[in-house]
Amino acid sequence: MLHNYFKIAFRNIFRNKAFSVINILGLASGIATSLLLLLWVQDELQTGRHYQHLDRLFRIMEHEIADGRIVTDEDTPGILAAELKAQLPEIAFAAGISNKEHHILRAGEKISRQEGCFAGADWFRIYSIPLLAGNPESALSAPDGIAVSRSLATSLFGDPGSASGKLIQIDNWRNVKVTAVFEDLPAGSTDKYDYLLNWDTYLKREPWLSVWENGGPGTRVLLKPNADPQKVSAKLKTFLKGRNKDINATFNIELFLQPEADAYLYSRFTNGRRDGGRIDYVRLFIIVAAFILLIAAINFMNLATAKAMKRAKEVGVRKVVGAQRLSLIWQFMNEALMMTIFAAIAALTIVMLCLPLFNQLTGKQLVLPAGDPAFWGLLLIILVVTAAFSGSYPAFFMSGIRPLAVLKGILRSGRGAQLFRRGLVVFQFVLSMLMIAGTIVVYQQLKYIQTKNLGFNRENLIIIPAEGEIPGKYGAFKQELLQQPGISAVTHMQTTPLYNGNTTDGVQWEGKDPGQAIQFNNTSVGYDFVSTMGLQLISGRDFSPAFRSDSSNYLINEAAAKRLGYPDPVGRPLTFGQKPGVIAGVLKDFHFNSLHVSIRPLIIRLNESWAYGSILIRTKPGATRQALAGIEAITRKMNPLYPFSYSFLDEDFRHIYNSEMVAGKLIALFTSLSIFIACLGLFGLAAFTAEQRTREIGVRKVLGASVSGIVALLSRDFLKLVMLAVIIATPIAWYATGQWLEQFSYRVSLSWTVFVAAGLIAITIAALTISFQSIRAALMNPVNSLRTD
Repeated sequence: MLHNYFKIAFRNIFRNKAFSVINILGLASGIATSLLLLLWVQDELQTGRHYQHLDRLFRIMEHEIADGRIVTDEDTPGILAAELKAQLPEIAFAAGISNKEHHILRAGEKISRQEGCFAGADWFRIYSIPLLAGNPESALSAPDGIAVSRSLATSLFGDPGSASGKLIQIDNWRNVKVTAVFEDLPAGSTDKYDYLLNWDTYLKREPWLSVWENGGPGTRVLLKPNADPQKVSAKLKTFLKGRNKDINATFNIELFLQPEADAYLYSRFTNGRRDGGRIDYVRLFIIVAAFILLIAAINFMNLATAKAMKRAKEVGVRKVVGAQRLSLIWQFMNEALMMTIFAAIAALTIVMLCLPLFNQLTGKQLVLPAGDPAFWGLLLIILVVTAAFSGSYPAFFMSGIRPLAVLKGILRSGRGAQLFRRGLVVFQFVLSMLMIAGTIVVYQQLKYIQTKNLGFNRENLIIIPAEGEIPGKYGAFKQELLQQPGISAVTHMQTTPLYNGNTTDGVQWEGKDPGQAIQFNNTSVGYDFVSTMGLQLISGRDFSPAFRSDSSNYLINEAAAKRLGYPDPVGRPLTFGQKPGVIAGVLKDFHFNSLHVSIRPLIIRLNESWAYGSILIRTKPGATRQALAGIEAITRKMNPLYPFSYSFLDEDFRHIYNSEMVAGKLIALFTSLSIFIACLGLFGLAAFTAEQRTREIGVRKVLGASVSGIVALLSRDFLKLVMLAVIIATPIAWYATGQWLEQFSYRVSLSWTVFVAAGLIAITIAALTISFQSIRAALMNPVNSLRTD
């Protein structure tokens, strides 16, 4: 019996080649898309979860409660790790970790520019990173020690096994000894570094980090096996009271534990509450994968039902000779399974062919996990569920056909069956409409981000790192640059124009409540900062060598001016970090952080004596290539031991929103695919209806009906279904897109035109799909359709 099922299934699949190709193509597209998305989702879910003792591994986070708001980050005091380990018995190990820095590493004739961090002595005991040389207890204990990755050791010494104990020169200013070689970090690591340096050396270099009132680096802890994280978090909440002297009635810092397993996916906090992050995209693409697979399965149903007439006599004959309905159901379910298997094979081929392009688009390193039983188990589940769902309705529909009716050539389905099929079409286009509207809103927001006036000119602005000999020769370096053709202005900045995480509440001014702590962002810059950046002065002036007092004066933005409460801020006193001065100028607000956050009060101070951080070079329009050649020549002459590196500010800006841009491209791509699959289903239903109304069309043509009239007759009902889908989907799309936009402090306004456009797109595509079958049916010779009566 089973052999016959497969035999009949194969025969029907290959007999109806066009139908089978369309059906397999729809299912294959849906399965392939779902697999690609699920591979991406799996990679996201595994990021940062490969560490041992993951259930005991935590990051120390802090809520800064001041000025009516709560800011959450992991910028903790540099001495916090040692104090936690000494005071809390539940903590087994604790270590600080600095922000990433780029340094030039030399070993003999080998030179490499790499990215690394300073880390506490317990780092390798917390994260259990495999060591090829050295041991976790002493790898980062020596002040002159360095732990390097396998790749870095190979590039500098050839053999990682021989690197231990050898000297490396850092930035031509100090020598360190290799104390450990660690295995290259896997792609799923949340921390990225090629080397680690001793933590005590970092605190000596940055003495301000040893003050409880200052924060900057991160702190990681590994709890003891029996420790209760909730009890530890309760102790952390008040841990800084009595240590941080800034804490008072209006300003407080509460520490808490964030599981390392959640750090990557749940990175966004709003007013002290965990508010998503990468998990939003994980959920979104799980929903998209389910939508597309569901659309593909519905498409199968409609196509199978549309071809029912051609198999009606087969079912009727089999019923007459004694076939039971259950055996017919198994027969059609078997055919659905066979079609799904063929579609799965095609889907795997599509995935293998598309993975390189998909990786290029997403920036991932995904591979088809052919050796992973879990992957094949997931594929088997998709196969069974898809086959059962997509084949169930055709099986029950076909097995329920009355043999007498079909042997007379009359196949009529009940009103319930018609409503069910039309309901499937409505559901398909509801899903497609949601994706179309989402794509339009994402595109509008990304375009808004890319074109928004940030308050400064980000075009023709080159950034080079202030490293090596450059800080000590900044004055001469700047003068030589300004003599080059194509360069119009040069300055430097402690941070970068697009990110400033430096905050302080150590600001005093006339009329301030002494007990009130108000947070300000701050940075230091060189002369010509305003003109180089293209900022707009509202009042006052830029820093100038003509005013010697500017070394203790300040520039502020509009947000800071409002917070200070001065009616006319220029010339009014301001004290920053125990350094009194006056306000030299007020700048129009500009964005110095992501558009995800609102513009905060900013204080800018002058520090021309040492250029650290970033050097900003404004080039003349159309002269970028010429300017770059001059910059490189001067940099190599004045900083010969360092490779020349640079970036364009507009490229850095796009990189900040890479996640949103990748998501936008994926949504647009898969929306197009979902519409294609949905239209296959609509095509099938149109074919089914045309077959059912063949005689009616013939009679109408004999009585003088025009082709256009018949096309309108056949199309009208389907367009009503699509319009119903648009009506249903619009409020859902409005809510969903509005929720997505909430993560941006600066965003487009939702307009009714978005949903009108999405509806028109859906209706137009549906009309084009239906018109093919409608015109084909209208052009048929009525003699052929009436001959069987």
